[in-house]
Amino acid sequence: MRWTGNPSRPDEAGRHAAAQAAAAAESDLQHRRAARVVAGRAFDAADCAEMLAMLGLDGHPEPDRR
Repeated sequence: MRWTGNPSRPDEAGRHAAAQAAAAAESDLQHRRAARVVAGRAFDAADCAEMLAMLGLDGHPEPDRR
């Protein structure tokens, strides 16, 4: 017997890809919001950079892809 195809159905793969894209977009939005809050509460640039590093954020937001 030969293997001739993909075991998953195409509609399932599409839904999975869409769910991953939606999760990535939501995560991106949350990171941008967190960076804005940190920047608003920081005393100076060094304080901001330190707090962003603690949160695992680099302080360089991705360009808005919408």
